[in-house]
Amino acid sequence: MSSTSSKTEAPSAKPKKTFRQMVVEELKFIAGLLVFLFVFFNLVFGHYKIPSESMQPTLEVGDHLYVSKFSYGFSRHSLILGLHKLPFLKDGRIFAKMPKRGDVIVFRHPVSSQVMIKRLVGLPGDQVQTRQGRLYVNGALIDRTDREQFSYREHRGNVTEISAYQEILPGEKRAHGIYERNDFDRLDNTGPFIIPDDKFFFMGDNRDNSQDSRAPGGPGFVPFDYLIGRAEMMVYSLKRCKKEEGLRCPGFRAFKKL
Repeated sequence: MSSTSSKTEAPSAKPKKTFRQMVVEELKFIAGLLVFLFVFFNLVFGHYKIPSESMQPTLEVGDHLYVSKFSYGFSRHSLILGLHKLPFLKDGRIFAKMPKRGDVIVFRHPVSSQVMIKRLVGLPGDQVQTRQGRLYVNGALIDRTDREQFSYREHRGNVTEISAYQEILPGEKRAHGIYERNDFDRLDNTGPFIIPDDKFFFMGDNRDNSQDSRAPGGPGFVPFDYLIGRAEMMVYSLKRCKKEEGLRCPGFRAFKKL
């Protein structure tokens, strides 16, 4: 009986990539990542940092936000890097979905194009008014619950004494906090404002320190197209205030759902 022997060949070594091939692969990966991030930050996710006290106590100076851009659909104002100014882009909104009263919304000032964040108080057809510091929506007084009084130092250096309240707007599922210095400030007697079709009325939670729809030079009635997205979560803040006796100082803040 004869036997045959077979010779097993060793697998051939994989060709080594040239330096040029490695560079091209890296550039392709980086280009793909940049395209993904461009689409992501234009259409899905927005990252914003709070510059002022206008939304206290909901948001503090230095808070970083996650903003959902698909909550209300998309318009040219959702775009980043100044792309909303491109001349061939038309007004209008695709996949439009109506915001809810009480939403915290990032939008673009209709005149100055400044990006702002406020709470939605008035929907199309609503009547909004402030009288002696109290908010009225469609003639109904919005109740507020007194919580506490204290002082804090603003980020510009001034010491401010405020009264903190809890408030819930019609349709809201849970209450939100507001600040009032007093009930006879410049914005405590305004309106009545009747909100036109396809426009919205915004107010800051820090009612006497907010350049909102009530204020001269504020955004006024904001068209639907100018809405950028709904603020979903305060992700983190690196800003820390100096603790001073008798003054409130916000503590560590992260992953706070709005």
